[in-house]
Amino acid sequence: MKMKQIGLAAAALALTSVAAVAQEHWTEGPVWQCEAYRTSPGQYDAYMKYIRATVEPQNIEAKKQGLILDYKTFVKPPHDANDYDVLFCTLYPNFAKALDYNKGDDEKSDAIAAAHFATPDEDKQQDMIKPRLDMRTYLGTTYVREVTLRPAEK
Repeated sequence: MKMKQIGLAAAALALTSVAAVAQEHWTEGPVWQCEAYRTSPGQYDAYMKYIRATVEPQNIEAKKQGLILDYKTFVKPPHDANDYDVLFCTLYPNFAKALDYNKGDDEKSDAIAAAHFATPDEDKQQDMIKPRLDMRTYLGTTYVREVTLRPAEK
């Protein structure tokens, strides 16, 4: 039991020291949630039209209501068959806001979707957004913290 406590203490010290060293280099900022997609052959234009008509208006409203700080869309030529060509990033003030469930935020998001799709019925909303599944392949989500580097000491 004592060895376990010593091990836990050592692990906590190691993690704290890494975080302390990291904090010497930067100031923590907000957190980006980035989702990568690869559009299906011949579907790029249709997918971007879909995003402009369906996702963009909801993002605008989510930002107005304070659910997110910002959002960006990045595009690039893919390097190979497994690489993304569209990356959607959403900015949150911190990891908790990006990752943790919040009933109030969820209700606001549901209301935004209900207004956009003209129905609160989530099954009907899902039916309306199904066409996007044939236009792209989801490749994954990553979370990254934006940091501001501190000036180097001379």
